[in-house]
Amino acid sequence: MNRTKLTRNILIGMVLGLFVGSFFHWIRVEDGLVTNFLVDGVFDFGGQIFIASLKLLVVPLVFFSLVCGASNLSDGSSMGRIGLKTLALYMFTTAIAITLALTVATTVNPGLGIDLFTSTEFVAKEAPSLKHVLINIFPTNPLKSMVDGNMLQVIVFAILVGVAISRCGDIGIRVRASLQDWNEVIMRLILMMMMVAPVGVFCLMVTLFANMGLSAIADLIKYFLTVILVLFLHFSLTYSILVRVLAGLNPITFYRRFSPVMAYAFSTSSSNATLPITLEAVQHRIGVKNEVASFTVPLGATINMDGTAIMQGVATVFIAQAYNIDISLTGYLMVILTATLASIGTAGVPGVGLITLALVLQQVGLPVEGIALIIGVDRLLDMIRTAINVTGDAAVSTIVGRTEGKFDEAIFSDQRV
Repeated sequence: MNRTKLTRNILIGMVLGLFVGSFFHWIRVEDGLVTNFLVDGVFDFGGQIFIASLKLLVVPLVFFSLVCGASNLSDGSSMGRIGLKTLALYMFTTAIAITLALTVATTVNPGLGIDLFTSTEFVAKEAPSLKHVLINIFPTNPLKSMVDGNMLQVIVFAILVGVAISRCGDIGIRVRASLQDWNEVIMRLILMMMMVAPVGVFCLMVTLFANMGLSAIADLIKYFLTVILVLFLHFSLTYSILVRVLAGLNPITFYRRFSPVMAYAFSTSSSNATLPITLEAVQHRIGVKNEVASFTVPLGATINMDGTAIMQGVATVFIAQAYNIDISLTGYLMVILTATLASIGTAGVPGVGLITLALVLQQVGLPVEGIALIIGVDRLLDMIRTAINVTGDAAVSTIVGRTEGKFDEAIFSDQRV
């Protein structure tokens, strides 16, 4: 497979989808041919099939890959060290993201001068307690966890199976060989899916922009651009510095290797749906070995939400300024702490971005109904912050793999990739 040509085709599909979708939004007539047959019919069908195919691979990929990785790390101390290092890096990057968001937002002041004292209403789902989240990490029925797509439980079960295999001697060696064969089969399915990815991305973009258009941005342009600015700064500065300093690698090469995954994440708006592509790229385009990547990438897709934390930081400042409420320096410090912990504490909950934002707003005494003010542009921002989230997963995986000696220099340096 020509990876360079594939990257180009994905980007072309994404841009064409944006323009075609925006054109359909401009000319569409309710209940007409464009709406019923093309947008809600052909293109929506193609996009939904593509997303469903990606989600199909998530659970088997995580299970087989993580079991293989854990069984190869026979040293328990090595597994513990990798786990602690990964978790610490994810929390560190999230803390930087929310701090950067608050700093930029309080400088730009996106909510000043906006009279938003209206009868907005937003009913937030209740965030689970930390105790409930920790208990829920451990599965009681691993098959049910796989069916429900509860990735934290799948990760725990896969690690336990992998550790058990590593301690079974000759039996473990035979089982590991069989599982590695299955892992290769899943990887081949991913490569097959990547071949049709440009078409899937095109369909997703057409459907999105045909339904929304670009007009939704105009009403909240300052908030929208502030979030975009912080996402760009975190992407271009934070990850670049960490990859250069902690991993000793060229950030430009890292971004070039990972660019197809960013396009996937942008079009799907889902770290979990993009997980198969992320893992394949981290292993075969960047060079992180399976025993590390199979743990760090699924964990990152579950708990690492730098892009979401940035949205929460800017949204908190925006809502506070819109309602003329001063939350003071102590309030902002509380936002940093709450948003960082919430990135793990509410992992796996549907609509996690708005749920954790509601939690943050309640923590500092801001009206939760203010969330209704930003929902109009949240779908578009979600696409961008998902791309940031998966890039953070890859950056942390690269750092952990590099510092643990589980990194293939030849793959990263290969100019043909």
